[in-house]
Amino acid sequence: MSQFSPEDEVELQSLLRQLLTSIKDRIAAAPSIESAEEILLHLEETDKNFHNYEFVRYLRQYVENSLGTVVEEETETLARADGQPAIGPGQDTLIHAITRRTRESAEYKQMMQTLKNTMIVVVESLINRFEEDQMRKEETDQEKQHGQSNSHYTDNCSDSDSSFNQSYAFLKQEQLQALAEKLDSSRPKEVRQEALQALCCAPPSDVLSSESWSSLRRNLSAALAEPDPELSDKVLQFFAKTLSSSPLNVTREIYTSLGRLVYYIHLSFIFALCVQMRLMNDFQKEVTTFWIRHPEKYMEEVIESTFSLLSLHPEHSGTSPGTEKSLEPVHLLALLDVKATWFKKWMHGYYSRTVVFRLLERKYNFCVASVPGSVQRSVYTAKELEYAYFVHSLCILGKLLIYTNGRKLFPIKVRQCKGAVVTFVLCIASNIYYSLSPSGLVMELLWTLCERTECTAPCLHQTPVIQTLLAPVIALLTLSVFCLLSSTTAAHVIVQFTQKLLDKQLPSLSESEFLHTVCGAFIFVCRQMYNTCEGLQVLRPYGLHRAIAAAWKKTSSLSDRVPTPVPGASAGTSSPSQELQNMLWEEMLLDSLLNFAVTPKGLLLLQQTGAISECVSYMFSRFTKKLQVSRCEKFGYGVMVTQVAATAPGVMALHSSGFVQALVVELWSALECGREDIRVVHPKPTPMDPIDRSCLKSFLSLVNLLSSSQSVWELLSHQPLANKSEYTLREIPTSIPDLIDRLIAVNSDAKIHSLFNYEQSHTFGLRLLSVLCCNLDSFLLLESQYNISALLLQSQGENVTDEFIIDSLSVERNHVLVRASVVGGPSERRLPPRALQEGESPFPWPMFSSKPLPQCYTLETLKANQSKQDCEISTFLASSKDTEMEESWMEICRRQYCKVMTTKPNTLTGTGRSLAQWVAMQLLCYQDFVTSTAQVRMSDPHVCVFLFCLICRYGSYLKLLKEDAVQDLTQLLKHIELFLSTQRANSASELTTLQDGYPGHDWLASTVFLIMAGDMDRSLRLLLNLSSLLTSAFIWPARIHASVHVPVEIAGSGIPPVYWCTAHYVEMLLKAEVPLVHSAFRMSGFTPSQMCLQWLGQCFWNYLDWPEICHYLSTCVVMGPDYQVYMCVAVLKHLQPDILLHTQSQDLQVFLKEEPIQGFRVSDYLEYMEGLERSYRSVVLTDMKNIRNPVA
Repeated sequence: MSQFSPEDEVELQSLLRQLLTSIKDRIAAAPSIESAEEILLHLEETDKNFHNYEFVRYLRQYVENSLGTVVEEETETLARADGQPAIGPGQDTLIHAITRRTRESAEYKQMMQTLKNTMIVVVESLINRFEEDQMRKEETDQEKQHGQSNSHYTDNCSDSDSSFNQSYAFLKQEQLQALAEKLDSSRPKEVRQEALQALCCAPPSDVLSSESWSSLRRNLSAALAEPDPELSDKVLQFFAKTLSSSPLNVTREIYTSLGRLVYYIHLSFIFALCVQMRLMNDFQKEVTTFWIRHPEKYMEEVIESTFSLLSLHPEHSGTSPGTEKSLEPVHLLALLDVKATWFKKWMHGYYSRTVVFRLLERKYNFCVASVPGSVQRSVYTAKELEYAYFVHSLCILGKLLIYTNGRKLFPIKVRQCKGAVVTFVLCIASNIYYSLSPSGLVMELLWTLCERTECTAPCLHQTPVIQTLLAPVIALLTLSVFCLLSSTTAAHVIVQFTQKLLDKQLPSLSESEFLHTVCGAFIFVCRQMYNTCEGLQVLRPYGLHRAIAAAWKKTSSLSDRVPTPVPGASAGTSSPSQELQNMLWEEMLLDSLLNFAVTPKGLLLLQQTGAISECVSYMFSRFTKKLQVSRCEKFGYGVMVTQVAATAPGVMALHSSGFVQALVVELWSALECGREDIRVVHPKPTPMDPIDRSCLKSFLSLVNLLSSSQSVWELLSHQPLANKSEYTLREIPTSIPDLIDRLIAVNSDAKIHSLFNYEQSHTFGLRLLSVLCCNLDSFLLLESQYNISALLLQSQGENVTDEFIIDSLSVERNHVLVRASVVGGPSERRLPPRALQEGESPFPWPMFSSKPLPQCYTLETLKANQSKQDCEISTFLASSKDTEMEESWMEICRRQYCKVMTTKPNTLTGTGRSLAQWVAMQLLCYQDFVTSTAQVRMSDPHVCVFLFCLICRYGSYLKLLKEDAVQDLTQLLKHIELFLSTQRANSASELTTLQDGYPGHDWLASTVFLIMAGDMDRSLRLLLNLSSLLTSAFIWPARIHASVHVPVEIAGSGIPPVYWCTAHYVEMLLKAEVPLVHSAFRMSGFTPSQMCLQWLGQCFWNYLDWPEICHYLSTCVVMGPDYQVYMCVAVLKHLQPDILLHTQSQDLQVFLKEEPIQGFRVSDYLEYMEGLERSYRSVVLTDMKNIRNPVA
């Protein structure tokens, strides 16, 4: 559409008339023509309905029709242009380029010229129409108003039915002066009414800017204060019209005038005063939407006028004192806006909140100290008025308490006494128990304070407040109020009360119909504590998990005894409503038990109750229904599922509940089937990422499920692959072995043809395999059971013609083979990339289909430090032979170690002799976990030759082992396995990981073998002595696995101490010391405990370079086992920037598992770890020493 027809011009004229009619009030209020033009130019910025006007829609459609083709052509041209210098990488630059080219086009110029010519015609037509209407109206007005005394005031006022119908008369200064004189209180009532009528027709801007405004305001005040309702109504009409149609620089003058008028209105004229306060309150609530666009002084004037009004008290109004107090403006404001909505809006934005705090602090502090008065009226009783005032004051003071500057206004002087923040909170808390109606308001305020961490400590975590809140609980427990000393003690009171409710030891509540409601509420409070690591530390001694489990078992047994309904039989004693209540109570108890699984130690407590399977089944039922965890939980069941999946009993509970099967089926549906509820109109685009976004969630869920080697062993051990000769297209895998068979071990044409998206699905499987291989124990199982390496090499061999065919699958297989076949830290091995490069050689890395691997994937090792650096340590050890048994020797030893680590950290690496000497001296002086030494004999356990060769190849690379070291390593592991087997408890558990010794490889033994340079005898002697140290229970997983040195129920749980102790405290310290990392794990659905379990289980192999592995072990042995916790916290703190980055890209799990820890040195963080020791050793080390009784 480039030309306008006559019909179009008529339509444009009508639409333009509608637009002008809609904004006529704003144009009329403009003080000048220039201001009216400014209003029209900025209409889009100031009018929220701008894009809804039909005229604007018409113009937008016209522009789209005229320039749509041009914009599309320019977009395609710029998109096809490769390396166009005018276009940058950002989308904004592209939009600017398209806009510039469009405006330079001939179509744009033609459109603008046509539009300009047409609008000129349309506007001229409207002007002519307006002039005709105006002349006709003037004639009518002259006939109607002939002979009237005030006709000269309405000469320019149009009341016609034209589209420009105005209700204003433009008055001169002389006319306004005359109106001011006529409004004088000495004039007759009729004259004043006529003057007010004329004033209401005048533009407010003209009135306020006139020289007569001061006298007008004085006379308006007098009229508003008079008892005549007609005069006061006219005055309020004038103010209301001004407030609704004027900018802030005008309305703030009206508002402040209204505030001053209160001083002149007698409070007995209650109706007029209520109308005035209602008008002011409406303005208070609306002014926040636009005052930020004006100078701050305008806003400050409005706020100060309000506080000045609220500070008006009876003693200021000149009334004589009596027994009955006079009504104050704040009472009326409380009646009109009982919840102080105006004040909440003022406090919402920092822009206005700052001014409020400044004025309250400097000038109007007594406003905060206002207390309700008492007066009897015909409509509102004294109690009703006092209650409205109370609610209004409560809302204002509660809003002030939320902010730091608001709390600084306290203490305040209230009735000759000072009231601090705690005193005020104490007062409102007391209202909970003495008045039913205010209790809900007070609880709402307390909830608001609880939701803000910065408010909780100064307002609620105070002894008097806690005492008041817990007073009924303490009374029922028959305890003294004075024994409640702190919020920690309050936690003890709450858990004791909850236990008594569960055990029905409170007679006054045991028979109450609200017992379950009250008990459930207190359990929920306890849940908020025990689902955090620090909260669980407080509640653990009370055994709340046992009390909840006992209550659940009792309730469950009652529901099991409910007879099956039989037709014709009596209904029995229990009603359907009671059965429903019992069912809800049972689910609530299960849900409360389930929440113990949020923390590692809590999961151990849950496993000890014997209800872990039922809890996981309950979680799965809610998970499938997509129900929220609780009203305080934000991130769903992701973290809880990951925490449960990290342990053997947890993953078996997930498997038996159907969670694993549901996860596999959901993955297969997304990967192979697609969504069936969407009708396919366009073919699905080919995914550009290795893992399509539609499958990413399922991929990460699988990574979380299989993160722990224990979960992999439970789900895969003794589970062969199907390897069928034929697969139907409708055959869906339902287990992890089925998934490996279909997506990873794709070694036949039948498997290839069974996949709709072979390349995408196989790539998905290889990516999953890559993550699994990062856990060396998981890879050991896959290799020994499925011979994964041979399958991948076979597939690579089949991908060769004259040379390797480079595609996404061959590149992915090459990466997995190198990752699984080469051991080393970040500077010890080189992993090939997964992406092709541009140029003639897209993949310069050599591929292979047989072993050994090309040398390019192993980096050159640095020369080992020689024994000259060992002199300082050797000198200290030699000089301390006579003082070894002194208590101070250990502290001297640790200081010397820290000094060496800080100045010469490489001294403790090399051949490892110095480290061995340090450990040997430790074993002589620090035997706090003594065990009996069994006679060592030869045994013949199953040994993975592939893994031994891998370890010895790494030792040879480090120049620590000779080529024939495999035999010595084999002998060492045989001795150690026999020794440890004599100290394992017999277990009746059905868990696979507890059946045949330690599941996985003894990585500490292999590390010590490399430290001792392949000396089997010295390695064995060191390990046997190390087993007597407490440290061995944590740095040596095979040592404590199912050990007789822990309680039988803990040994049979299948949960290692490194998980329920070390990882538990890592999460606790992480939340306090590195909160951003803790939050990142929380949001990603992953847990720090799973990564710590993997790092510590394989002694940081493949994650740290060899010197740092030595430093990790020597630090834990010399400095104490709690340094294992501090080490993990230091590593996560070091990785904080990368963790935050990969949390945003939603691949945190994959990054932490696949990438080595770059740039981390133990010596750099030793001082940081010493700081953690000073803060947390009393808690962490004490619990580690209590390993024999961890659930007490």
